[in-house]
Amino acid sequence: MRPRAVAAALASASLLALGAAPGGEAPLPERMRDTGGGTQLIIAQAPSTGSTTGTVSWWDLRDGRWVRAGSAPARFGAKGLVEGAKRRQGTNTTPTGLYGLPFAFGVEAAPSGTRMPYRAVRRDSWWCQDNDSRAYNRWSEPLASDCRASEAERLVSYRAQYAYALVVGFNYAAPVRNRGAGIFLHVNGAGPTAGCVSVPEDTMRRILRWVTPRNNPHIAVGTVSGVTAVTRY
Repeated sequence: MRPRAVAAALASASLLALGAAPGGEAPLPERMRDTGGGTQLIIAQAPSTGSTTGTVSWWDLRDGRWVRAGSAPARFGAKGLVEGAKRRQGTNTTPTGLYGLPFAFGVEAAPSGTRMPYRAVRRDSWWCQDNDSRAYNRWSEPLASDCRASEAERLVSYRAQYAYALVVGFNYAAPVRNRGAGIFLHVNGAGPTAGCVSVPEDTMRRILRWVTPRNNPHIAVGTVSGVTAVTRY
């Protein structure tokens, strides 16, 4: 290879290492409207709203530049993605938007090096999805008296998916009834999700070792283009 071609190849490799798109395009977080104000960002991106698969990547802000720390294939809701503010509960859609990450949890012990608050799943650990309950869209241990078991997830029943998980702050701070509850970043199951984002188990362990509360981490969920494009959040 000619010296000039070698230099060009090395420059291109350096840009890709920083997470820049081919052709010199800025790294994806730098093209977003908002990244949450922290220095860590997870991006879950699907090709379109009808997609059930896509990519999760995670990024660090270093010296004013976003650097990709890793990426992996991801799965989305069985009915695709929908704008978070328009989502309805029970539609098997993944809500798009920019969200905080309140805490992590898992059936398995936290991976070595985990810094996020991590709750161990026990036999009486539930996530309430009952719109009539005061515990709506909250961890409930034991199950709240006003939360019907038929309208809640017993977390230990999903040993594979919830081996490791991060709570996505969708509809969490001030829950709107019927919008949706229990949206997580978790380990893959057998196929698309009921509305969460899922990744391989090793990826979840890597993310949990990486994410740090003091860095104010967020997750952005969206598509490549259109009104739900991740760059709009």
